[in-house]
Amino acid sequence: MKYYVVIPAYNEARFLNLTLDSLAQQTVLPAKVVVVDDNSADNTYDVASNFAEKHQFIAVVKTTAEAKHMPGSKVINAFNIGFAQLDQDYDIIVKLDADLILPSNYFEQIIATFNSDATIGMAGGFAYIEKNGEWTLENLTDKDHIRGAFKAYRKKCFHDIGMLKPAMGWDTVDELLARFHNWKVVTLPDLKVKHLKPTGKSYDKSARYKQGEAFYALGYGFWITAIASVKLALRKGKPMLAADYISGYFKAKMSKKPMLVTAEQARFVRKYRLQIMAKKIFN
Repeated sequence: MKYYVVIPAYNEARFLNLTLDSLAQQTVLPAKVVVVDDNSADNTYDVASNFAEKHQFIAVVKTTAEAKHMPGSKVINAFNIGFAQLDQDYDIIVKLDADLILPSNYFEQIIATFNSDATIGMAGGFAYIEKNGEWTLENLTDKDHIRGAFKAYRKKCFHDIGMLKPAMGWDTVDELLARFHNWKVVTLPDLKVKHLKPTGKSYDKSARYKQGEAFYALGYGFWITAIASVKLALRKGKPMLAADYISGYFKAKMSKKPMLVTAEQARFVRKYRLQIMAKKIFN
């Protein structure tokens, strides 16, 4: 299977060389890689260009986007610019962050997973961060969720879900819509990705309210939002964040923010989330 990779990169000169080097050392190389320098203030573009000179499958584009780094919209807008540079002759499309070190067999295993079952629409490994000299699981999400840092999509699934939404919550709604369209989402625990910069480190302070807005846009409703808010805040070790998330939800509801799902999809999302919660409680 042929895979293409798009890497949005904003001020990632410090880590991008490690990410591109790990791509260049894959046992199955990508057919094409597009690095999108998202209006960086450092030498991200130069780092990417140096790799592009050495590897024909790597290309670089530069944007003039707003510098403010808010979760969701900025990175997906950059991804979409990179995706527009590609043709449609691929089997798998990958959204990759610019601060990762992939195991050398990462995409060999991803391809094998897609080949094993034609109904698998998305696949990915797990993120690990360095703490006290050891690489430990970055435990911010459930084990059945693929981190937005390294999403791999089967082409048909990617188009069924309407590609990626430029909003916070994009890396949750994609999986919910994949399941809505009867695709499987598979996580591979043996694929350990080193995440060099902790999630959300460069986000603006106002981003804490965006999480609640995302829960609203996903069609969660209040009770699922409340449970998800408490759960996420506890995982981050900051219980008070739950109040900010819930506040963001009500702000979005009062202002009638656009939804990321249709009414039918929202009903599916709530039913699916409640089923998952019930399963965990009774197990």
